[in-house]
Amino acid sequence: MADFTADQIEDFKEAFGLFDRIGDNQVAYSQIPDIMRALGQNPTNKDVMKILGNPSAEELANKRVNFDTFLPMLKTAHALPKGTYDDYVEGLRVFDKEGNGTVMGAELRIVLCTLGEKLNEQEIDSLMAGQEDDNGQVHYEAFVKHIMSV
Repeated sequence: MADFTADQIEDFKEAFGLFDRIGDNQVAYSQIPDIMRALGQNPTNKDVMKILGNPSAEELANKRVNFDTFLPMLKTAHALPKGTYDDYVEGLRVFDKEGNGTVMGAELRIVLCTLGEKLNEQEIDSLMAGQEDDNGQVHYEAFVKHIMSV
């Protein structure tokens, strides 16, 4: 399990507190994925459910945790394997039919909403903003750099 510095833990605690809507120093289970992502992690929904112990819908909506319970969950998410730039570029290269470093924007949108952890239309629009050229093509190496910097 990854160890965080005292400064990082303080920053995490401060961010965690921003999600406390009631003022009891706790957050709902349903907020944990958002907090993890706000803290730079990017676990899949499946990973989050596993970290949370596969809670029921009722538990997800009603169960609350404090920071001391959350921190080990964050450490688990931090330790998960992460895709690299090369991994993502290689995955998109499969769709580069002409071998010129581009993929059709429409095809990329279909992939983003149907494969893996499916994105909704608003999420896709947000990711794709400014990525397509005049011909509807996306330079996938630049796209991956953009995604990884968001």
